[in-house]
Amino acid sequence: MLRRGFLPNIGNLLAFEATARHGSVSRAAEELNLTQSAVSRQIQQLEESLGVSLFSRSRQRVVLTDVGRMYAANVRNTLSDLSGATHQAIALSGTRGVLNLAVLPTFGTRWLIPRMPEFFARHPDVTVNFGVRLVPFDFAADPFDAAIHFGQPHWPGAVCELLLNEEVVPVCSPAYRERERIATPQDLTRATLLQQSTRPTAWAEWFASAKVEVGNPLRGPRFEQFAMVAAAAVAGLGAALIPHFLIAEELASGRLEILFPQSVLSGGAYYLAYPEPKAEAPLVRSFRDWIIAKTR
Repeated sequence: MLRRGFLPNIGNLLAFEATARHGSVSRAAEELNLTQSAVSRQIQQLEESLGVSLFSRSRQRVVLTDVGRMYAANVRNTLSDLSGATHQAIALSGTRGVLNLAVLPTFGTRWLIPRMPEFFARHPDVTVNFGVRLVPFDFAADPFDAAIHFGQPHWPGAVCELLLNEEVVPVCSPAYRERERIATPQDLTRATLLQQSTRPTAWAEWFASAKVEVGNPLRGPRFEQFAMVAAAAVAGLGAALIPHFLIAEELASGRLEILFPQSVLSGGAYYLAYPEPKAEAPLVRSFRDWIIAKTR
C-alpha cells in the first residue's frame, strides 16, 4: 500500500530530474518552460520534504550528491514508467481489453503478425501488445498474459499448448547453388553451413538422415535468429536449415530454394504458454482458440 506522505509533488520531481540530467538549473528551467527561481524553489521543497541534500552547490554549478545520484536514477525510472502507463491507458480508450504477448522474434514477424489481421477482424476492440522473450520467465514478475515458447512443454506454473512442430529443410539461394555446384547431399559437405546458434546439432542430424558422412557439421558462421539465417542464405553466404513455414515468402519468390527433400524434425516444438490462473480469462481463451485453429 502506498503511503501518501512519502509521495513527493510530481512537479518537484520533474524539476529535480531535469536538473540532474542537465547538470544545470537554467537548462532545466528552459526545458520545463519555467523560471530558474521556480525550478530552484521546487528542488528546495523536495530536499526539505526528504530531509537530505540532493545537490552540492558551488557558484553557478550544481552537482549531485551520492544520495542525489541514487535518487535521480530511481526517479527517472519511475517517471518513465508513469509516462508509459499513462500512454497505455490513453491508447486503450474505447477498447474492450489488452493482451500482452511475448513472442520469439522470427516466429512473430514471419508467421504470427501476418496472420493477426484475421484475429483483429474477429475481435476489433482488442489491443495486442507484442514483446520479445527468448526463454521462459516468471509470469508473476513480467507483464505478459501469454507467450510463444519453443522447446519442451515445461514451464513452471504455466499451461503449454502445442502449436507447431519444427521441421527444417536445407535451402540456399539459386546463385549459391549454381556457384557451388550443389547437386547431391554429399556436395553440402564442402559448402558453407549457416548455423542457428540455438540448434547446434541440426546439421549433424540432417547429414545423418541423408546418410552422408561429414567431417565437422558444426563449422560455419553462427546466427542467433532464423531471420538472420534466412537473410544470410538469401545473400548467398551458404546453405541453411530453416523451418519451411518461416521462409514461405522467400521460397515463393525464388530467393531461396529447397535443395533436397530430406527434412529433419527438431527435438522441440512451438507452444503457446500462459499462466494457469489465466486459463479461462476471456482474452487469453479467445487468442488460444484462434491461434491453435490457425496451426491445425
